Amino acid sequence: MNEASILKNIIERRRSIVPKDYSGAAISTHILDEILNAASFAPNHKRTKPWRFKIFSGNDKNNLGETLAAVYKNITPPQLFLEKKYLDITDKITKSDVVLAVVINFSGLVPQWEEVAATAMAVQNMYLTCTVNNVGCYWSTPDLKDYITQFLALEENQQCYGFFYMGMLH
Repeated sequence: MNEASILKNIIERRRSIVPKDYSGAAISTHILDEILNAASFAPNHKRTKPWRFKIFSGNDKNNLGETLAAVYKNITPPQLFLEKKYLDITDKITKSDVVLAVVINFSGLVPQWEEVAATAMAVQNMYLTCTVNNVGCYWSTPDLKDYITQFLALEENQQCYGFFYMGMLH
């Protein structure tokens, strides 16, 4: 198979796969490094490399889930609160081996939309690398992300653009 056919096949197989479909097996450090390294090849104007990924695994990942669930409970009026949604927040994180907070570091050197686009391209590179390594993944942008800037220790020029969930497939 030539390179164009291989690339076409990878692009066509790329899917968002949710945590309920992950096997529970750990992603090897080598594969995780490969996924993160792929992000660094995304084009970005003036080489700002605006993407920042905060990696959550183990207890840190559980703390992220508990924090997001607590925010949901605190900001949702009682008449709109859904127990299933509340439980789903931690369940998605528990079933993922690794969760990345997708953060954009706005440099001020280029228009913000360019740094958003560059970060999206970095995430697409991670999607494609996950595909070839049998890692399920998806990018979610819940409104809850806007309530945890302190938990994520974001700087003034940074903003969370969601979470990238990953787990090995069966």
